[in-house]
Amino acid sequence: MSKNNIVSAENNLTKKDFRQIFWRSFTLLGSFNYERMEGLGFLYAIRPALRKIYKDDDEAYKTAMHRHMEAFNMTVAPSPFVMGITVAMEENAKRDPNFDVTSINAIKVALMGPLSGIGDTFFWGIFRIIACAIGVSFAKEGNIIAPFALLILFNIPNFLTRWYGLKFGYRNGSTMLTQMEESGKMELFTYCAGIVGVAAVGCMIASWVGLTSPLTFTISGSKIVIQEYLDQVMPQLLSLTATLIIFGCLRKKIKVVYIILGIIVVGFLGGVFGILG
Repeated sequence: MSKNNIVSAENNLTKKDFRQIFWRSFTLLGSFNYERMEGLGFLYAIRPALRKIYKDDDEAYKTAMHRHMEAFNMTVAPSPFVMGITVAMEENAKRDPNFDVTSINAIKVALMGPLSGIGDTFFWGIFRIIACAIGVSFAKEGNIIAPFALLILFNIPNFLTRWYGLKFGYRNGSTMLTQMEESGKMELFTYCAGIVGVAAVGCMIASWVGLTSPLTFTISGSKIVIQEYLDQVMPQLLSLTATLIIFGCLRKKIKVVYIILGIIVVGFLGGVFGILG
């Protein structure tokens, strides 16, 4: 193999491997679901790299695949940057038996929020609007290049962000991790990333679940709203409780179908009797 074909002198991924991750990253939303979100698409994108990294260790390869089936969700354009860092960390895990593999998912979760904020702002709030405005202006004139102008103007920054984000994440991610390990900051960064990840999960629970109770009681002429007291204990307490119960069911290996049926039954009965809203 020629020297020019090696993406990193320290690692063994080639430009062909990078192209595989790049093109596979476009399928990130192909298997989106509300259990793992983009997790399966993320695994599909980096699977060839994982196979190459753990080519002589089938058990480690299976463990890595399970590791990346965890829930993942962010704007698709900057997601290859996270893939690059992830692959670099997997290579470190392969080389160093003492590497903390839990830090891989912790960093993935920690990057989801910030990169999604940047990605949504630029790709959905700026690039899409500009591309659509130019495309519509051509369409109003009956110009056949209208759809092509829209697609080209939107996808040029999309493709560039994916490709160079992947390379930057891999190269600089590997260098950054090495420097952090040598300086002893890796443990602190992992700890902080875990905190950010848990906070992000908490925000998603509060934003997406939104479980409330419309129950009210009248005592001595005073109307008591149960939800107000629950909010005084902890905002979104019911949402958190429901999420923890479902998480407990998943840890006990209860089938997802049964959990979904349970949610439907509890939600239906709670709505009928006015317990849940």
